[in-house]
Amino acid sequence: MTKKKQRKDARETRQRLLAAAAEVFAQKGYWETTHAQICRKAKANTAAVNYHFGSKENLYVESWKYAFEKSVEAHPPDGGIAPDASVEQRLRGRILAFLQRIADPNNYEIEIMHKEMANPTGLLTQTVHKKVEQMHHGMQSIVRELLGDRAGQRQVSLCVMSLVGQCFGPMLHLRRARMAPNTPRPAPRRAARMRSSPSDRGRAFDFAVEELADHVTQFSLAGILKVRRQQGTR
Repeated sequence: MTKKKQRKDARETRQRLLAAAAEVFAQKGYWETTHAQICRKAKANTAAVNYHFGSKENLYVESWKYAFEKSVEAHPPDGGIAPDASVEQRLRGRILAFLQRIADPNNYEIEIMHKEMANPTGLLTQTVHKKVEQMHHGMQSIVRELLGDRAGQRQVSLCVMSLVGQCFGPMLHLRRARMAPNTPRPAPRRAARMRSSPSDRGRAFDFAVEELADHVTQFSLAGILKVRRQQGTR
């Protein structure tokens, strides 16, 4: 075997390990995941984790980064909206992209983070902060533009926190339902929908991701406008 072929095989094995690790960590969390489970899924030798990543800890971090980058590639943070579009359109684009990332069944970064929050390792803290910071700044910039020059950082942060909370609430319900055992795989993300629980007295609510993005955008714009007006009366 030539060195070129060896390098190619090594790269392919590393990629398979990253993809397999992201999926297994998303399903089981860090503490319940073993080298053997990852290597079996990746069709790799059990020594491959240490050879390519040095440790399970490093593979955990690298697999989250891999999942995050794949997610951002599939759902660009700006939602495909041009920089010179209206601020309302840019806000809606970011909200839609965020919801699509959460709803995408092939995105494991969210599930890994859920497991991390439930049983912390502390291993992802710095990496997540670096990766998410730029995205967070983009949302803050749009909210600051909507609030106007009078708004302080506290108002901006509160509005962003409220906005992000609206995205997580309904879409995590959808994601959990889709990823539950024996649940059929969801339709493509543009057709992703959510139904209410049986406790809704027989009323079935069926929401498309785009519909939720419109609602969160409209609701947030109304709230941000109210905050802006209050700033103007002080």
